[in-house]
Amino acid sequence: MQTSISQTFLTNPHIEDAESILRSCVHCGFCTATCPTYQLLGDELDGPRGRIYLIKQVLEGNEMSHKTQSHLDRCLTCRSCETTCPSGVRYGRLVEIGREIVDQHVPRNMVQRVTRKLLRTIIPYPARFAFIYKTGLLFRPLLPESLKRKLPLPQSSTAMIVETKARKMLVLQGCVQSVTTPQTNQAATRILQKLDIELIAAPQAGCCGAVSHHLSAQEEGLDFMRRNIDAWWPHIEQDAEAIVITASGCGSVVKEYAELLKHDVDYADKAKRVSELAKDVSEILHGEDLTALVIKQPELKVAFHSPCTLQHGQKVTGVVEQILQKAGFTLTQVEDSHLCCGSAGTYSILQPELSQQLLNNKLSALHKEQPDVIVTANIGCQMHMASKAQAPVKHWLELLDESAA
Repeated sequence: MQTSISQTFLTNPHIEDAESILRSCVHCGFCTATCPTYQLLGDELDGPRGRIYLIKQVLEGNEMSHKTQSHLDRCLTCRSCETTCPSGVRYGRLVEIGREIVDQHVPRNMVQRVTRKLLRTIIPYPARFAFIYKTGLLFRPLLPESLKRKLPLPQSSTAMIVETKARKMLVLQGCVQSVTTPQTNQAATRILQKLDIELIAAPQAGCCGAVSHHLSAQEEGLDFMRRNIDAWWPHIEQDAEAIVITASGCGSVVKEYAELLKHDVDYADKAKRVSELAKDVSEILHGEDLTALVIKQPELKVAFHSPCTLQHGQKVTGVVEQILQKAGFTLTQVEDSHLCCGSAGTYSILQPELSQQLLNNKLSALHKEQPDVIVTANIGCQMHMASKAQAPVKHWLELLDESAA
């Protein structure tokens, strides 16, 4: 694809990346076949190829409008198109650059500005989120059933005895996950301790930066990333083997720290090392001898939803399924398993109508073989699906932990 970038954007530090990505696209349209929003809306501009053209027009100095902004907003950034693309177009990176530029030139209305600011002010801060969440729970009995299901009851957690092990790995605690489903990281801790691995949480580490990053507050997102690097670095210098991440949405972002901070002279090298060490917990377990877990024979039919951030963002496919099958679980076949459930970070809040359509389609596919339980690998997907699912929805680590002697 030929480009002629406007002089207006030549000083943008990301323009070189954007132009390179644009030029890698050969307009084949394979991406439209696997794009969830294109399947729902049937509009070329609500598919990857159309959005690429929109961003190209913007960067070449053509007029941008609220319509341009809406088409970019409706993108889930699920990156299914990247998995499909034969040319390796880094669409996810391009749409982030395009959104930020459009948001700088097309003012949002008051409701949108306030909503996005609240999301960035609350979600990345567990103490703030916990206050809002617990306040909501007080009024939960008064809410209609549809809203009750969107405000899940806190999951029970147990006291943890952390054992000192020779092998040590860092763990990202997460924002929403640390408040609503703390049992996920507790399950990870118990499982890895049986494999003689100690998980260490760096107290000063916080949000991975995803919320700000995906809401066009790029510098704010980078500050979260720098804070995490500073918190993790002393442990990395003491030979921590990996940074274990149990929420695939966070993992997808942490693995991109190197790319996102490559122009920061103070953090580029450290960010590269952090991205190298970042591992989804399934990648860790896949490389270990799991016979030490002594799995009790489970008689459960399990439907696994692979989050977009795991299969398309991190390109980790089939690993969780292999672990669960080796543990003795029976996995169901899930049609269109490449498609998004509609959670997509803050998407379920900002685009509720499309999000609910995608959720209904996903749950229909997951329930088709009547599983006893639905499991996934990301807190956003877990909460989103649990709001309507007929079967219980858990993190897959919980299942493994419950079945381990």
